[in-house]
Amino acid sequence: MLQFIHYPRCTTCKKAQKWLDENNLSYEAINIVEQTPTKEQLESYWKASGLPLKKFFNTSGMKYKSLGLKDKLTTMTEDEQLELLASDGMLIKRPIVTDGQKVTLGFKEEEFIESWK
Repeated sequence: MLQFIHYPRCTTCKKAQKWLDENNLSYEAINIVEQTPTKEQLESYWKASGLPLKKFFNTSGMKYKSLGLKDKLTTMTEDEQLELLASDGMLIKRPIVTDGQKVTLGFKEEEFIESWK
């Protein structure tokens, strides 16, 4: 079963959830703020995704901007970045969808079709 890690008020998450529902995919919905992924979970998602770690940051979020992370991330170690992500679900790009092997980040319909259909 898929894990759908999301923020319920996020419009991108709503679109992704609608796509999963329309394609009759069963999933466990996890609120990213109430159950923020641990550093270890985030590291496994990151490694499985094949994406650069900076892609896991919600760069359009208020929290990201208020902390001035655009400039700080370049000087932080991967370990420090993972710690920071695990400290606040609002810093994490969402939704994260995983089956334990594959991971998608955000919602691009083509990517969902390729990964989850």
